[in-house]
Amino acid sequence: MAKDKDKAPEEKPDRQEQVFLREVDEAVREDQLKNFATRYGIWIFAAVIIGLGSLAGWIFYQNSQNEDSGLRSEEYVAAIDSIRQNNLDGAAKALEPLMEADQPGYRAAAQLLQANIALEKNNPKKAIEGYGKVAADDSLPKPFRDLALIRQTTAEFDTLKPQQVIDRLKPLAVPGNPWFGSAGEMVAVSYLNMGKSELAGPLFAQLAKDDSVPATIRSRALQMAGVEGIDAVELDSEDTKVAPLKAVAAEGESKE
Repeated sequence: MAKDKDKAPEEKPDRQEQVFLREVDEAVREDQLKNFATRYGIWIFAAVIIGLGSLAGWIFYQNSQNEDSGLRSEEYVAAIDSIRQNNLDGAAKALEPLMEADQPGYRAAAQLLQANIALEKNNPKKAIEGYGKVAADDSLPKPFRDLALIRQTTAEFDTLKPQQVIDRLKPLAVPGNPWFGSAGEMVAVSYLNMGKSELAGPLFAQLAKDDSVPATIRSRALQMAGVEGIDAVELDSEDTKVAPLKAVAAEGESKE
């Protein structure tokens, strides 16, 4: 017991020293934090402000884009409703704000629809100019440009030289292309007009056998292939002949 009493006074200074060192350490850390805040606090504050500002700007941009798209959608629907009511002038007026819209899809659709309206109002010159503008605008989605090229060529087909038609539409007149039917038919007719039946006949046969081509085009292509001496009939998976496509098209039209 005596020995324990002798050690107690020695342990007390040790504990006091530990408390003192801990207080010194905390004071040093506090001082370092103050120095760091003094040196870099303004930059941290600026970074936070910039980050919050950027986030707010992004949120505002997204909201404005959504609101703008909603407005464009309403304008386009209003134009479609006017067309359904046979109010072409009203439709043309409703499309005016969309003609230079920031959204390429709405802009292209509006310009195509304006050209269609011009064609309906017996103004082919204006229609052709409208289609040509869309077809030549690389900022617009390709499906719209391809459709515009088809419509433009259809509208002025009788005034174009056959080679012009072929040069325009040959890239689209291939199986698998969405516009193979319309483009292929015009290219094939242009080959006939140039006296190149050896090119027209096989193309008509391809059109007649392609299930993705509209039935009306397939029916015409079947007849034209027959005129050129090509038996364009469908073959089943076992290569046995089945009903000619003309009969298939006629059946589809009778159902309609």
